[in-house]
Amino acid sequence: MATQTASAAQTHQQLFIGGAWGEAASGARFNDQNPFTGEVIGTVAAGTREDARRAVEAAASAFSAWSRTPPAVRQRIFLDAATILERRRDEVVGLLARETGCTFGFAMFQMGFVPGLFRQAAGLAYAPLGQVLPSDNPGTFAMGIRRPVGVVAAIAPWNAALILSARSIAAPLVAGNTVVLKPSQDSPFVGGLLWAQIFAEAGLPDGVLNVVTHAAGDGSTIGDEFAENPKVRRINFTGSSSTGRRIAEAAGRNLKRVVLELGGHNPLLVLRDADIDYAVNAAAFGAYLHQGQICMSTRRIIVEAPIAEEFSTRLAAKVAGLKMGDPLEMDTIIGPLINQAAFDVVSSRVSDAVKGGARLLAGGTWNGLVYAATLLADVPESSDLARHETFGPVAALEVVANEDDGVVRANASAYGLSAGIITGDPDKGLALADRIEAGIIHVNDQTVADEPQMPFGGVKDSGWGRFGGSAALDEFTELKWVTVQSGSHPFPF
Repeated sequence: MATQTASAAQTHQQLFIGGAWGEAASGARFNDQNPFTGEVIGTVAAGTREDARRAVEAAASAFSAWSRTPPAVRQRIFLDAATILERRRDEVVGLLARETGCTFGFAMFQMGFVPGLFRQAAGLAYAPLGQVLPSDNPGTFAMGIRRPVGVVAAIAPWNAALILSARSIAAPLVAGNTVVLKPSQDSPFVGGLLWAQIFAEAGLPDGVLNVVTHAAGDGSTIGDEFAENPKVRRINFTGSSSTGRRIAEAAGRNLKRVVLELGGHNPLLVLRDADIDYAVNAAAFGAYLHQGQICMSTRRIIVEAPIAEEFSTRLAAKVAGLKMGDPLEMDTIIGPLINQAAFDVVSSRVSDAVKGGARLLAGGTWNGLVYAATLLADVPESSDLARHETFGPVAALEVVANEDDGVVRANASAYGLSAGIITGDPDKGLALADRIEAGIIHVNDQTVADEPQMPFGGVKDSGWGRFGGSAALDEFTELKWVTVQSGSHPFPF
């Protein structure tokens, strides 16, 4: 297998197709930029639909052999990949900051999570168990057998680039599928080409994992290839609800299953019996980790009236004290937004909400692409900030009379990814969790939490299907019904 040991700090990065590094068919390149400094980290091959087609062909050619590879071999590759990633920890943490504006704390969280994800995935090599099925036909022995589906297209975002790209490939690969990974143009290395390097070193055969990077504006044509190419049997996508809807429509026209983990307008309910100090810390962490650029970020903080004044005063003070600036400084909490377009959305939505009557309790300032942690109250329900996921360090505070009203407000959204409930009565929290429309609900915790083995995904406009553990194996394998007839039986003609 061809090897490439370059880091994203080098001059140029190539595509990885069929076990070989190479240029895009067009020869085009694009700049990989640091969102904090504007520095050009390097250039990256700008793949197109033609390159995606070549990658699918390579994956399809590798599928037969990989799908028959013993589980012990697949397990060892994933265990080795985890070790290789840990060995490169300091390098990758720095690259996460330079390529995605990731602060030190969140980079270290990703570096802790992904090796665990790979080790958990290694165990899944033995998890696709069949079953013996009862048959009413005499002499029939019936079985349900799980088999890999074929080529899986994985489309990963930039925001938690290391975690979400790793998650997009782990279960498909360990189940015996081959993969074409399309990372975001904002994280081509830490969200994609890094895995080509690591898995090549770990011994993954040629063509089993392919990575196609692209410039801004070209992602949709690569997605079209995934949707229309008959050799692609599954698509998994993590990103915005609007893009997910387009992918689902295209896949549906071609009768392809998809796994979609989409946006979240996630509520945190703070009940009157909550420990206020704990609730303040939980809300701040959930809303402002990684500049609020996480699908699970706490967007709406719903607090019961009896503690609302004290809670809002304490939270506003904490938010105002969160350090903003260079993500390479270890104590920075709020780093840069990923690009100018993201900044413009955050800035305009906050401004429009304030013009519409919202009160600014903290933040609302910026320096370059670094937008300060911002807390608002009395946000108009008609505003974009109230109705849509705003991917940035902005949270809205809302006061309700009681817990029943809190549940109503929590459910008053088209989204349903994650929710949190802070209460002194866990039994009450569990009862309320049953009434909240979300795929993930945490009692006495905020909305940002994940473990590799958990069934991760949302409802409503937050998507369908589940990543994580055995749930992911259901998504990336087919269940075959196989029978063996003992002796013979009569036929009517």
